[in-house]
Amino acid sequence: MMISNKKDEKNITQKDLNKIFWRSFQMEFSWNYERQMNLAYAYAIAPILKKIYTNNHLELKKALKRHLEFFNMTPWIVTLMLGISVVLEEENKKDGKFDENSINGIKTALMGPLSGIGDSFFWGTLRLIATGIGTALSLQGNILGPILFLLVFNIPHIIIRYLFIKLGYKLGVDFLTKLEKSGAVEKVTYGATILGLIVIGGMTARMVDISTPLAFKAGGSTIEVQSILDDIMPGILKLGIFGVVYYLLNKNVKPITILLGMAIFGIFGTLVGFF
Repeated sequence: MMISNKKDEKNITQKDLNKIFWRSFQMEFSWNYERQMNLAYAYAIAPILKKIYTNNHLELKKALKRHLEFFNMTPWIVTLMLGISVVLEEENKKDGKFDENSINGIKTALMGPLSGIGDSFFWGTLRLIATGIGTALSLQGNILGPILFLLVFNIPHIIIRYLFIKLGYKLGVDFLTKLEKSGAVEKVTYGATILGLIVIGGMTARMVDISTPLAFKAGGSTIEVQSILDDIMPGILKLGIFGVVYYLLNKNVKPITILLGMAIFGIFGTLVGFF
């Protein structure tokens, strides 16, 4: 994959990046359980995709569909990822040998680590500071309490959100250029794929919660089935459920059908004492 250094005749401008900035505020407005922020992400980047793929409607459709994949990230720094995605889409347009899978691969690889940083700063630090200031004044009956809470949290957030769209776009260019010169593009793409699978595995282990209370007696003692399963492999039931869902999705079963089936299976299993 070669990275072009030529200036495209439809080069992205600050005005284009500003459109992403304003649209990024809606990142959680269309949050859904199936793919979480995917609709808002595609909505935020759509104007630039239309500019990049102006004369190629097929590639535009593919790009929009590409950004409708699963995505979840700390919303206050999501513009950093959007800026990088813009660069990747530009390179995809310029370079016919560009690996399109790397666009979502890099998104998947980065959204976890970046969210960890974003959550720690905004949700774990700045929010607590803003709450402390706001609560202290509110307990005294001061109207500035809720006002300062909103200002202390949102002023840094808006500034960082605005700066990160430019940083992401610049970082993307430098990032790709350095990788191209070092010949490490393929390795990074491969590594991003592996990291993405690790992230999905971690999410499965943390977000899927299933166990069984089944037990049987042997030799005067009670043996719990769950403890046996945990001895074989911790989280084996979670992995099994994930495997079934993955299989059904590959068979083109609709996600809503799978969700309804899981709900019915879970309720029935609980009633009969299996879960």
